[in-house]
Amino acid sequence: MTSAKRLTDLICAALLAVVLLPVGVLIAAVLLIKEGRPIFYISERMKSVDEGFQLWKFRTMSVDPADSGVSGGDKSSRITPAGQFLRRHRLDEIPQLWNVLRGDISFVGPRPPLRRYVEQFPEIYHEVLKSRPGITGMATLAYHRTEEQLLAPCQTAEETEAVYTKRCVPRKARLDLIYAQRRTVCGDLKLMLATVFRRISLH
Repeated sequence: MTSAKRLTDLICAALLAVVLLPVGVLIAAVLLIKEGRPIFYISERMKSVDEGFQLWKFRTMSVDPADSGVSGGDKSSRITPAGQFLRRHRLDEIPQLWNVLRGDISFVGPRPPLRRYVEQFPEIYHEVLKSRPGITGMATLAYHRTEEQLLAPCQTAEETEAVYTKRCVPRKARLDLIYAQRRTVCGDLKLMLATVFRRISLH
């Protein structure tokens, strides 16, 4: 990560943390009252092929100790009413500002993968994770809706895994590598604004 990109992340994360603190406190209170503990969903993600970190989100699903892999139709029944709202508006990702401040992730970059997929596709992620993972990015903006549509009909964990690994991982990786070749600070700011205004325009 370049010093300019890191400085941009720190400034934006600090400003957003101040602005969104009341929203985050309100969300935490609502989740505690309506859904109970835990308030946060903490999961290992990878920042490089051999270095993991703990990614923070607001919890949007009922707790399942055996949970693993990406979310498909097989997990849809576990999404709580509050979680549906948070996911729709991406408010569940507010705690990731902590990860940005820590330097685990950037605002813009490939979405941080689970360890299981890095181990399954080491050649792909060796290239993808040369860029610091991010909250949003080219692949997130261009492919997120398609990924949701592909995974939603999946009725079992095995089906979700097969669709994700065969149809989502390679396509997102191609977009992530295009981003890596073209990334600039101005380009990152445009992707951040595109993420914000996409949410406004859709809702």
